[in-house]
Amino acid sequence: MRHLYLVLAIAGAVVPYIFFLQFFAQEGMALSGFVGGLFANGAAGGFAADVLISSAVFWLYMFSRSDGPSPWPFVVVNLLIGLSCALPAYLWATSRER
Repeated sequence: MRHLYLVLAIAGAVVPYIFFLQFFAQEGMALSGFVGGLFANGAAGGFAADVLISSAVFWLYMFSRSDGPSPWPFVVVNLLIGLSCALPAYLWATSRER
């Protein structure tokens, strides 16, 4: 599973950035346009709300654990890339080679 988590973390970094770069190439670098696009309609807003809530639960889980790596690098990855990279990266970091 450890190798799969690493592959999923890499995919979770690359795939969203393909979409982000396309958006910024078409719409410019205005953060207000990006945030507006997140909630442009009910479908987009539902996905955005789902990811925000899932990220909050992930953060609570990481900070509630006394063992394992520091949660701060994964919070940064979550904010700069997304949950699709941060979660498998965290699982990779906490898994043990068998």
